[in-house]
Amino acid sequence: MPPSYVGAAAVAIGALATLALVNRHLAKKAALNNPPAGRFLELNGVRLHYIERGSGEPLVLLHGNGSMIQDFESSGLIDLAAKNFRVIVFDRPGFGHSDRPRNVVWTPDAQAKLIKDALAQLRISNAVILGHSWGASVAIALGLRFPGLVRGLVLASGYYYPTIRTDVVASAAPSLPLIGDLLSHTVSPLISRATWPMAMAKIFGPKSVPEKFKAFPKEMALRPSQIRAAAAESTMMIPDAFRLRYQYADLKMPVVIIAGAKDGLIDTNTQSVRLHSDISQSSFHRLPGNGHMIQQTATDQLMSAIIEVAGNSARLSAAE
Repeated sequence: MPPSYVGAAAVAIGALATLALVNRHLAKKAALNNPPAGRFLELNGVRLHYIERGSGEPLVLLHGNGSMIQDFESSGLIDLAAKNFRVIVFDRPGFGHSDRPRNVVWTPDAQAKLIKDALAQLRISNAVILGHSWGASVAIALGLRFPGLVRGLVLASGYYYPTIRTDVVASAAPSLPLIGDLLSHTVSPLISRATWPMAMAKIFGPKSVPEKFKAFPKEMALRPSQIRAAAAESTMMIPDAFRLRYQYADLKMPVVIIAGAKDGLIDTNTQSVRLHSDISQSSFHRLPGNGHMIQQTATDQLMSAIIEVAGNSARLSAAE
């Protein structure tokens, strides 16, 4: 190898090593600055972080890909819901302060089993489940696999049917074996920081990012471990939608589907509208002028959807 190549390789390796050290420092700092706000459950080798607030009928909130408990916290939804419900909010595996062991492929089904076991430890046998975005896939998996556990579903801004998604392919690199670890510990956090404003504009648009979202810990989302978890979930979006596309009619509990009319990340017509047609007992709410992050921009409407599904479930139980 010519000396010039050796020198260039040494410089590149040194730059990557420096980036890895910087990202490791920033990740540790982010965790120290944002300590766990709740408690932990130990479930088959997984340390799962959750918060609990309020009293009444149980309500479980499942966040989207790349997010964590603080999304629902900063939105104000937890405080609203805790006035009438016992609210349980999990950091899903790999996000926030929850573990994501690599000996498991964390599909929606695998996460549904984990959430079911967590709720059993909390002595919850029946709950309303709200899932936002990727969390909606976990909520559906709960409804299909453990229907007795699910009193009703609120499915917000979800992805339910396979489509061609070049953005998903592009974002999958940090989940790849070996190269994914290299990327997630070196250049991916740098790229994510640079593109953060553009990403926020896309998921919040057409609305602007609300002031309250400043309470969301951006640096926690930019840790290598969370970037890798988010990439892994991106790779599962299309295959999981393909697998489930004919099963939605099997959901028999009350279902409320809610989505922003101007969602720039997931097309409302080909996803939420179609899902509504496949689930006969569902209701659908299209929110004009809202994008993907309706928990932040339409918090009151999402709370109304929770109350609607809880009421429908109570009427169904009384009729039985």
